[in-house]
Amino acid sequence: MGKVAFVFPGQGSQFVGMGKDIYENNDLARKEYDKIFKNLSFDLKTAMFDGPEELLKKTKYTQPAIVAMSLILDKLLKEKGIYPDFVAGHSVGEYSAIGSAEFLSLDETVKLTSFRGEAMNEIAEKVNGGMAAIIGMPSEKIIELLKTVTGVVEAVNFNEPKQTVIAGDKDSIEKSCELLKENGARRALLLPVSGPFHSSLMKPAGEKLKKEIETYEFKDTKIKLVANTTAEIISTGNELKEEIYNQSFGPVRWVETIEKLKENGVETIYEIGPGKTLAGLIRKIDKNLKVVSINSLSAIDNL
Repeated sequence: MGKVAFVFPGQGSQFVGMGKDIYENNDLARKEYDKIFKNLSFDLKTAMFDGPEELLKKTKYTQPAIVAMSLILDKLLKEKGIYPDFVAGHSVGEYSAIGSAEFLSLDETVKLTSFRGEAMNEIAEKVNGGMAAIIGMPSEKIIELLKTVTGVVEAVNFNEPKQTVIAGDKDSIEKSCELLKENGARRALLLPVSGPFHSSLMKPAGEKLKKEIETYEFKDTKIKLVANTTAEIISTGNELKEEIYNQSFGPVRWVETIEKLKENGVETIYEIGPGKTLAGLIRKIDKNLKVVSINSLSAIDNL
């Protein structure tokens, strides 16, 4: 019998009103949400349910909002008797994977995510950086061409075979977009983000996280996590601490992550959380994998 993986989306999947129907129509969800909201020093509930959009777009709110909704849907899916053999998450989605695998409790996971969001926001404001999506060019060619650009610019998100995201200082990103288009990229799109996430410019955020994670007690788990930065399998708390540090300024190897899941016998993948972005990427990586989107109460009820 084929194995099951749960995967979790990252930043960009948020929307005003996210999770509100779950909160209002499910007692277990409401109880878990209230515990999360009580554990934070800011009003995440209003930002998620009522907005405004500009507030929810701030990393401090976006990241815990996505992880909170993802983990509550995860809990409701498990109540149905569906459990993963493996978990993985895209960027901040890796924190949802940490909670799903039970390295930390649900509310602790959201609390750590909120620290990450604040640390990344603080560093992003200090560096004049950005990101761009490069479409229609193999990642190997992008990496080679970026070596010729002065300044900091790196390939950071390997989303699917013909979509790679680059990050770095704004001047270098703009030069790189022109260079890559001249050399055959179909499109080079500047992304509406507040910083050069997953690039070496974010290393100071990693240093802050490194200190913070020492205040948490990570458990070893039976559910295996496929790491963003290496696409290798993690099941111990110590391995996870290293990944949390490295992931704040290291790449998201999503293509290799999905390949690793398939190598290990995964046939069905549940994308859990807002939106359906990962389902689209997974189909472009391997169309033979079955992908089920769990982004609402009705999606769970219809299983």
